[in-house]
Amino acid sequence: MASERIKAVAVLLVLGLCTVGWADFLAGLAKPHEGRSMRATSTYKLGEDPRGWQGEPDPNSNRDNSNVLPGQTKVLMDVKGPGVITHIWMTFLGPEPHPWAKDGSANHQEMLLRIYWDGDERPGVEAPVGDFFANSFGRRSEVISLPVIVEDADSYNCFWHMPFRESARVEVVNQSEKQISLLYYNIDWIKKDKIDGDAPYFYAQYRQEYPVEKGKDYVVLDTRGKGHYVGTVLSVRTRSPSWFGEGDEKIYIDGEAKASIWGTGTEDYFLSAWGLKMTSTPYFGVPYFDQWGIVGGHTSAYRWHVTDPIVFNTAIKVTFEHFGWMSPDENPQYQSHSWNEREDDFSSVAFWYQTGRPTFTARAPRERTLPNLDRIIAARQFTAEQYHGQGPAEAQNLDLYPNGHLLYKPDNSENAWVEIPFEVEKKEPKRLLLVLTQSYDFGRYQAYLNGVKLGGVMDLYSKDVATREFHLLDFWPEPGKYTLRLECVGRNPLSTDYYLGIESVRLRQRRPRVITYGHDADKDWRKEPLLYD
Repeated sequence: MASERIKAVAVLLVLGLCTVGWADFLAGLAKPHEGRSMRATSTYKLGEDPRGWQGEPDPNSNRDNSNVLPGQTKVLMDVKGPGVITHIWMTFLGPEPHPWAKDGSANHQEMLLRIYWDGDERPGVEAPVGDFFANSFGRRSEVISLPVIVEDADSYNCFWHMPFRESARVEVVNQSEKQISLLYYNIDWIKKDKIDGDAPYFYAQYRQEYPVEKGKDYVVLDTRGKGHYVGTVLSVRTRSPSWFGEGDEKIYIDGEAKASIWGTGTEDYFLSAWGLKMTSTPYFGVPYFDQWGIVGGHTSAYRWHVTDPIVFNTAIKVTFEHFGWMSPDENPQYQSHSWNEREDDFSSVAFWYQTGRPTFTARAPRERTLPNLDRIIAARQFTAEQYHGQGPAEAQNLDLYPNGHLLYKPDNSENAWVEIPFEVEKKEPKRLLLVLTQSYDFGRYQAYLNGVKLGGVMDLYSKDVATREFHLLDFWPEPGKYTLRLECVGRNPLSTDYYLGIESVRLRQRRPRVITYGHDADKDWRKEPLLYD
């Protein structure tokens, strides 16, 4: 329902903008257009050469896709100019197992999009396919905006105009250990007699810092030359509790020592206020946001400077501060306030137009998957009778989890419980959390650790099957044996049963400064369980 409301709002916004601000754009469609429309496509052709660009489309074949094996590069387009790319569309199977890809497929974070202009050895566009289309973390998300649309989270479209003079080559590099399955694509372009001498090239560059560098603002773009900046995709995984986004955007124009464009907060740059939440609009949006204020939360946002490009004549540097709220145990004075330098994981794509070649030295690294923070105790191994109360327990495969989850099915709340044992070998700060399934027939459960009650009741009802992290405790556990127990305490009135689905118990890393300051090292978590938010 929320997705439908987002779509409706986006459509109304676009219609409104067309009415009040796009008269010139629509009028331009009624004027003569120079050139000839062309297309590079995955359509199967009779007698096609190895590149697939020769021959007539085969009317008797539906083999319009290809698989790209690990390590291979698929060239989607290689044409002579002058011309301008006006639209790119592609689709492919997702990473989950599929009847046509039983072991799953590459996800779009592992697929690198590169576009080369005029035979240059360095790509003008270099970004993971997902991040280029504002789909970060390897997750598929819907995007409804002007230059980028990912409809239903699986059809990838962009409408950035990309002029070139001599040639254009578009390729996708499979940097996964799995194949890209059923890759379809269409790239529309207009062949021109000439491109104006002052026409800039389109550029997009990915970079990352896991985590961001202490004492330095995060750099999205730093280039010399003349052009205009047109967009940002920023993705953040939090490594500390609380809100990460108090840091300002700071944009330096034409080599100035002090930023003349200085914002008021990360969410403000992305045209939201008082935080970020999932939304999709023509000029800005948040395609993915999982949970507020947790350790390990994910946020990805886009901002398109379509009607407000940031113009530079000799240079531009686009940066973000990485300041925000933080828990007291990460503050040297054991205080909680809004201005702490945080050490979260950042990645970004900068989009800009520039005459000539940029001087930005960043390149997309081979390893882009976020580092694992968790010690994972998989629940599905604890289905034996000694680990649960009345009712059956089984290991169930579920698309939400690569290795499935434990499904427990009690008849009612009486004597309904599950226990997951684990052992700690070293005393160090950890966050205890559960990855639980939510569904229409799931109950309400209370968590205990070695008999100590943690947090409130967890309502696992949801009309749709979903996964959620439930964070329980920040503590310094002593070495020894522990048991996480979940007791059923009833069900939501809308739920049809008392079931429980648990993927794992997790011990998540805290930042090294928690050890350095050691504020809670000697506290007894049993007497006063703490969870920082």
